Amino acid sequence: MTTEEATAYAPEQPARLRWAQHAPEVYKAMVRLDAAARRGLDPKLLELVKIRASQLNHCAFCLDMHTKDALAAGESVERIVQLGAWEESKHFYTQKELAALELTEAVTVLTDGFVRDEVYEHAAKHFEEPELAQLIAAITVINAWNRFGVTCRMAPGHYEAGQHK
Repeated sequence: MTTEEATAYAPEQPARLRWAQHAPEVYKAMVRLDAAARRGLDPKLLELVKIRASQLNHCAFCLDMHTKDALAAGESVERIVQLGAWEESKHFYTQKELAALELTEAVTVLTDGFVRDEVYEHAAKHFEEPELAQLIAAITVINAWNRFGVTCRMAPGHYEAGQHK
């Protein structure tokens, strides 16, 4: 008798649509927009924001990608794991990161139909206007990527860190 048992995972779902192949100009524009939005932002902060938005949007493809990119950028496993409960795990993050995560949730979810003044003002205390504009752009862009990923059911697990930089 062996102590090792083969784990039978569920089969990988094929993508519904390879949207980038069918809309290459849109894909190229998204890549350029993503590159423009990341300028001037700390790479670790950017990846935390992208992971949190992807968690909220249930985008497995983007979670896979940005978790790997965050680890490659030097982010800790502990801080990545705690993102799902950042409000209860504030001691893992700086005040600036907390403001960015709060803004990410507000922009991503929009349950009130707008970003509350308190959330925006909290972020504005921690980011100069140019950096805040970049952060809002980065949050908006990851939400767009998430919508492509979720709608087209892009499969996670095949991305290698830095592949799309």
